[in-house]
Amino acid sequence: MSIYCRNLSTGMKEYSDSEIIECLRNRQSHVVRYLFDRYLPMIRLMIFRMGGSTEDAKDIFQDGLLILIEKIDDKDFVFTCKFKTYLYCVCENLWKSVIMKRKAAANYLSSASEAEAGKDINEFIDNKLYDEIFWGAFETLDDAGKKILKLYWQGVSPVQIAEQLGYTYGYVRKKKCKTQAELVDKIKKSPGYKQIKNSEIIVNSIVT
Repeated sequence: MSIYCRNLSTGMKEYSDSEIIECLRNRQSHVVRYLFDRYLPMIRLMIFRMGGSTEDAKDIFQDGLLILIEKIDDKDFVFTCKFKTYLYCVCENLWKSVIMKRKAAANYLSSASEAEAGKDINEFIDNKLYDEIFWGAFETLDDAGKKILKLYWQGVSPVQIAEQLGYTYGYVRKKKCKTQAELVDKIKKSPGYKQIKNSEIIVNSIVT
């Protein structure tokens, strides 16, 4: 362990990008505390300006830092900008992704509420069938995938999911994407899903 890694806890001086990277590769907890003190206010301000909260800022900062650690662990990875700039860009992209998901969910709920009064019996049957198809396909997934997706749908961050289930952050991210793709594939291959799609084609051909 280098001297400056041990000295990070004192907060008495600035540390170069190369020093920070070395400490992160060596999993020095001091550097993580230093980065929180040094850069979390910057990320918090960015998220506040884009409608987020203090908790949002902490979650995004943690996720962004873990992504950087994954990058740093790859010996072939080379920073093309300052550590501070890269961290900011990663966190900004993560937060924009969260905003998009929240807006999409809000729009869906709004549309569902507006359409509720005008549903006829056929729409009700289709929605019920969609629900049966979805959860039927979901139950065929492996236990790890189901647990990760359920927590993700509840708004739990990948970092928190990893902590709760005892997995690594990288495993959670990859497993979530793989399981989502598997779920979509199972739904599309369901006979009930094909039945709904065929009925929609027939209705559309009559209407048009």
